[in-house]
Amino acid sequence: MTEPFSNRVEAGRRLAARLVQYAGRSDVIVLGLPRGGVPVAAEVARELGAPLDVFLVRKLGVPGHPEFAMGAIAESGHQVLDEHLVDQLNIPRALIDRTLAHEHLEIERQNRVFRDGRGKPDVQGKTVIVVDDGLATGATMLAALTALREGGARSVVAAAPVGAPGTIERLRPHADAVVCVEAPPDFDAVGRWYVDFSPTTDGEVKDCLTRGAQAATS
Repeated sequence: MTEPFSNRVEAGRRLAARLVQYAGRSDVIVLGLPRGGVPVAAEVARELGAPLDVFLVRKLGVPGHPEFAMGAIAESGHQVLDEHLVDQLNIPRALIDRTLAHEHLEIERQNRVFRDGRGKPDVQGKTVIVVDDGLATGATMLAALTALREGGARSVVAAAPVGAPGTIERLRPHADAVVCVEAPPDFDAVGRWYVDFSPTTDGEVKDCLTRGAQAATS
């Protein structure tokens, strides 16, 4: 990869070009992982002519180093935990439980803010394209894929503009397809591959969902 994406919108458009086989299908739904994955997912949904929604999942950060994932929790309650890392760092179960409780509260808050009383997306029998703005450790994506498959999705597709090659390979057994525009060997961090990687706000997520809902009814 020689040129980074200018922003999440451009990244979403380029990702959509890799997903054209799903365009125009009534069984497809696009779910963005908030917050940064939603603007990317909005472009994918628009280009494919598919419904857009969010799937709520939160990274479980290592205590004292929240940017470093030891796992993730999905809104369904499904958890992914890197037991090897937990053992290696000797993280007490009490701290893990405290982190889980904190992230569960954030999922409840996001549910109120983003869905505004709407129910969770119906994935039963659907092909679900799960979109994030990048795949670093892949913990949140893995939690989402597993939860959605257990929730009745017929097939699950992990999609992101950029991902670490090792993470992409680790996700393959858990998805029907893993689609990335770029998989640079010197990945390092998601933000490195964007010119503008400004944090996505709650308001931007809501705007994307509102426009997606309007497009679906027009």
